[in-house]
Amino acid sequence: MEPSLYRNHLAILKDELLIAMGCTEPIAIALAAAKAREVLGTMPEHCVLSCSGNIVKNAKSVVVPNSGGMHGMKIAAILGILSNNSSANLEVLAAITDKQRALAKQLLEENFCDFKISPKEEPLFISVTVSRGEETASAEISKRHTNFTKIVKNGKILLDTSTEDTPATATAEIPDFLTVKNSIAFAQEADLSDLHSIFDKQIEYNLKIAEAGLTGDWGANVGKTLLKRQVPLTVNVEARAYAAAGSDARMAGCSLPVVINSGSGNQGITVSLPVIIYAKQFGATRETLLRALALSNLIAIHQKRFIGNLSAFCGVTCAATGAACGVAYLLLSRQAADNASPDLYDVVSRTITNSLGTISGMVCDGAKSSCASKIACALECSLTALEMSLDGLAFPSGEGLTKDNVEDTIAAVGQMAAKGMKATDAEILKIMTREM
Repeated sequence: MEPSLYRNHLAILKDELLIAMGCTEPIAIALAAAKAREVLGTMPEHCVLSCSGNIVKNAKSVVVPNSGGMHGMKIAAILGILSNNSSANLEVLAAITDKQRALAKQLLEENFCDFKISPKEEPLFISVTVSRGEETASAEISKRHTNFTKIVKNGKILLDTSTEDTPATATAEIPDFLTVKNSIAFAQEADLSDLHSIFDKQIEYNLKIAEAGLTGDWGANVGKTLLKRQVPLTVNVEARAYAAAGSDARMAGCSLPVVINSGSGNQGITVSLPVIIYAKQFGATRETLLRALALSNLIAIHQKRFIGNLSAFCGVTCAATGAACGVAYLLLSRQAADNASPDLYDVVSRTITNSLGTISGMVCDGAKSSCASKIACALECSLTALEMSLDGLAFPSGEGLTKDNVEDTIAAVGQMAAKGMKATDAEILKIMTREM
């Protein structure tokens, strides 16, 4: 792989695989609020929060971490203000104290924060305005969860990139170089030190929250249910259970951090934990696991660049497809000495085609406890897609959204998700916000 192409892939992974505590939408609200308070320079008397419908969809039902079990946009903003620590990025609520939690609840009851849905069409948009006396400050986040596009104090604009054509994801900056073939090449050729710097935390953090989900009582306990009902336990079920358990804990407000993918902790969990579990079952080396994770994460990001971070399309579909490709890497690494082993590109391409040809219709109706079940279902589908691929089977071109090659299939599904599901997204938001 030529050096510039290598650097681009490495930059994408570093840009997308961020550490986040809690669901990224309420955390992004807290981040914007923390920034507004910092700019104001003092504890405000009042806060006005405005969010796009897609932010509302993912923030209204999940428990905000370190909130004491509370959920919703307002409490996320209030806790962000009390944290006064925007430098912590998506871990902005990590240091919230008992005293701050109690104060946040009091401020919530005293209507300290007003909320309204933003009329802006941008799917990812957050605006927080805080005031004390005649002093005001505001901070806006747009397009990406950590992307500040406008900061104002007392009418003076300190930052304004809101009219710039900022991409929704790092992959959108160079839309042509990220392909299945290039993703495989990077995974196979990447320097181990680069892989360690990116994926060691993903392995550590995402495995830890999954273990918390399996040992505690979180959400709907989808992961624990899968393990309890399957005797004897297979690696397929264990992989699905770990991923679901990570989401169980995260959606219920577990304060453990995760390494996200494409702006989503659930997608970061889904794309990594099955690969980690399969690697353990196979006795794979650390190097093989790291390379498999590089492939799984890049394949997931590759699909999402056509769709964007927030839409009516459930992103764990892309993450589960990526995970199955990572498992394919593990499987074929075991067979490397066998000259008759299938070509990795062919297996991955068929896996993607089979997975997307089956489960691309799953909608996103917000972040909540049922995300864990969606993860389990998506992974069951993608791992079946891999089994088909290993037998040389793939859905034929021309059936549904399946095209002549894997890149055209990915693009077709992306078009359906980004453009075709806009009306679906609007209707979901209308139903979910009807009583707000």
